[in-house]
Amino acid sequence: MSIRKRLTLILLSMMVLTCFLALVKGYQKSMSHGEQLLDSELKVVAGVLMQQPLSINAMAPKMQESAQLLYQIWQSGELLSGSDELNLDLSQYQAGFQTLNIAGHRMRVFVFATSLRTVIVAEPIAKRFELAEAVILSAMLPMLWAVPLLALFISFFVKYALAPLTRLSKQLALRQANDFTAINWQVTDEEIKPVISRLNDLFKRVETAYLRERFFASDAAHELRTPLSSLKINVYNLAAQQGDNQELQAMTQGINRLTNIVEQMLILGRTQPEQWQKQFKEQSLLAITQEVVSQLYEKIEAKNHTISLEGDDFTINGDEFTLVTLISNLLSNAIKYAPANGQIKITLKQMHRQRIWQIEDSGPGMTDDQKQRIFNRFYRVGGDQHPSGKQGAGLGMAIVQHIIAIYSAEINLTDSDLGGLKVQVVFAGAKCD
Repeated sequence: MSIRKRLTLILLSMMVLTCFLALVKGYQKSMSHGEQLLDSELKVVAGVLMQQPLSINAMAPKMQESAQLLYQIWQSGELLSGSDELNLDLSQYQAGFQTLNIAGHRMRVFVFATSLRTVIVAEPIAKRFELAEAVILSAMLPMLWAVPLLALFISFFVKYALAPLTRLSKQLALRQANDFTAINWQVTDEEIKPVISRLNDLFKRVETAYLRERFFASDAAHELRTPLSSLKINVYNLAAQQGDNQELQAMTQGINRLTNIVEQMLILGRTQPEQWQKQFKEQSLLAITQEVVSQLYEKIEAKNHTISLEGDDFTINGDEFTLVTLISNLLSNAIKYAPANGQIKITLKQMHRQRIWQIEDSGPGMTDDQKQRIFNRFYRVGGDQHPSGKQGAGLGMAIVQHIIAIYSAEINLTDSDLGGLKVQVVFAGAKCD
């Protein structure tokens, strides 16, 4: 839920609760004041009736059953006048106010007694509740009608107050991943100023770390290329002069390993999404897969692997170099892990708007923990005791993850029916041939 909705609901709830409490309190006060006023009215009516010059058996006209005021005038134990509905035994009541059940109704009764006469005046309690409700409703109804209008006003002013945050959110959403420029706009809100200041400080620190990480590996790899090339030439010359021996073979393997690490570091430094997405064009994934298989076929043949390529061709909007690197790394891993005479199966399939490139092998597979860590830089399954016995840098799957991010794709690692690992790369919204 947004802050705007939350604040609007909180303020509106507080207002409704306040109105309800005011209604309850007002009702109690109205009842109290109403009872006092109506009791005073009963006293006045009783006083007026006490002064009436009536004689015995001079009955007043009968009042209707719906009358709101009932009375009786007694003198010397005889009823001078009164309402038929008010049938009381005077011996049971004392002078003053009492609440009684009369003819099935709760009545407020006032008994006014003197040495000559006794006057009894009564009115229904319901009359008092109706009066209190009328007073409360007349006072609170306009406020209740105003609640929807207040909700609109609250929502508008909350939106207006949160406008700087909305503006900041939109500006951050439009930024590129490598845009670390400071947010340069003036605000008067004391709550927003420190947020912008902290964000600008954070941008500076992130930019420094970003540039340091991005250029360090790339610069180091470039600097290492020249001495490695020189070492390769010298080892080759020594081998030509003295013949191959174990020491030269070990040196050659070490140089090849360092060269592989350097190339992987250079590729990792180049795989920035914004850089590659600018040069995207339609690419046939089947053709690229066939090209990679042909490049690595010597390694496949050396281990006598059975490799199959199944499925339909489809094109995606992408870059040939990154796709070749992606498929090459995944196929190289399958070749390393699959034992001699093993199987490798590549499948291209279409599901709705999703296009899936999939590779399976008959290797030992991976545990769940290994699947979680495989994308970490310099991590290799088995460490130095790699099952394939091949040297590696542990950067291949990290590069794969970077390329997956370039294409906004997904990669899933599961167990294969062949016994090893199944890797699925899902490209969303690809174009079908």
